[in-house]
Amino acid sequence: MILQSNYSEFKSPQFRMMSPDQVERLHFASLEILDRTGVCLYEEESLELMRKAGVHISEGNRVRIPPGLVEWALSIAPKRVVLCDRDGKRVMPLERNNVFFGTGSDCPYVLDHRTGERRMGTLKDIEEATRVCDALPNIDFLMSFCIASDLEQATADRYQMRAMLMNSTKPILFVTTEFEGCIDVVKMCEAVAGGEEEFRRNPLGALYINVTSPLRHNKEALQKLMFMAGKGLPTTYTHVVLRGMNGPVTAAGAIALSNAGELAGLVLAQLKREGAPVILTGGVNDMADMRSMADVYGAPENRVLLVELAHYYGLPIFGLAGASDAKIPDEQAAAEAAFSLILEAMSGAQMMHDVGYLEGGRCNSLEQVVICDELINYVKRFMTGFEVNEETLALDLIDQVGPHGDFLASKHTRANYKKDWYPRLIDRSNYDNWKAAGSKTLRQRACERVEEILATHEPKPLPPDVQRAVDAIAEGAQG
Repeated sequence: MILQSNYSEFKSPQFRMMSPDQVERLHFASLEILDRTGVCLYEEESLELMRKAGVHISEGNRVRIPPGLVEWALSIAPKRVVLCDRDGKRVMPLERNNVFFGTGSDCPYVLDHRTGERRMGTLKDIEEATRVCDALPNIDFLMSFCIASDLEQATADRYQMRAMLMNSTKPILFVTTEFEGCIDVVKMCEAVAGGEEEFRRNPLGALYINVTSPLRHNKEALQKLMFMAGKGLPTTYTHVVLRGMNGPVTAAGAIALSNAGELAGLVLAQLKREGAPVILTGGVNDMADMRSMADVYGAPENRVLLVELAHYYGLPIFGLAGASDAKIPDEQAAAEAAFSLILEAMSGAQMMHDVGYLEGGRCNSLEQVVICDELINYVKRFMTGFEVNEETLALDLIDQVGPHGDFLASKHTRANYKKDWYPRLIDRSNYDNWKAAGSKTLRQRACERVEEILATHEPKPLPPDVQRAVDAIAEGAQG
């Protein structure tokens, strides 16, 4: 693992579930879906771009995209996207095997770490969560922790973005409710970055776009895509396929369908502006539990397959890890988060979101985010690998100590023991010491860590003139 600035490039062997032949077959299957079945576009500019490209349109808005146009788009889309922090430092290069971790967005519920109550989220929850994530060393980017139910929903997205910009310097993956909110949030980013061109060159954020389905592209999603592509700003274009519900129950069919929808968005972005940055998504092949009809986040079948397709294309990758279907930060939550974090890291998912999610994305938990921060640190240490050289083999020391000595007092031990992983939350004390310290569970220690950060961490403030500009945009949305 090479440390550069605040990010990690993993050098240990990468995991691949599919063979090259399987990946290629999925790619060709997606091309077949686009060419034979086609997709419906519910926005006029996107239809006009397809017409100008010579794409056949039937039934008013059903476009059948030829393979050559898809291959053209893949050939000119940027192979890397770099996100910046609030100060303009280029801290998140999405390329090669770099891996970054961030929270999830817009949950209706939060698990209150002070009371244990599951309740509707508020703006204060977003502010506090952003402050905590600003302090956590292994959370690289932010999303809005919850929906601010105490605000007018038509304009809440502006205030959620304002809360993130005020309380952290980390890059932001933002979500907006309507197209007008996307315009305002981009204006906020431009005000913070120092202008339109400065934000394009050094984007402190990217847009997360939700699309109705791979074959039905709704107007709001397409408007946002056209807007971001026209400005040359990075975005995802995400279709959630629930296997057996809005896509085939088989993983191969669901992936081919989901990927087809993403490739349609990629084509549109490149038709709007050649070289428009698009981050392909790796978290949209979800299991639908046929016993409950729930969207399952922790299923093993959800993992890595779309990530491998993005690697095949050589394009930036947006993944999903650190989420659970558990209702509280319990053993299930820790297990599902840990499995997904290590698997997605080994697959090379460059921008992993939803760290801290519970209930399959319906509830967010600061306790779980803090626990995942520790698990991410574990994953990073594991992915570092180890060195075999004269110093690490220590053959002279072994010979010097011999059969009857010990290594505890040696200079070699003192020089190297700190290279091992020492956790902050995970307890390694003996039973008596653990009991004397209060017999605290991991969840209790995580809760204390949240309160410690909130009591001591002060995020870097925005300059007053920038703060006024951001406030004016948010307040202007009230009409």
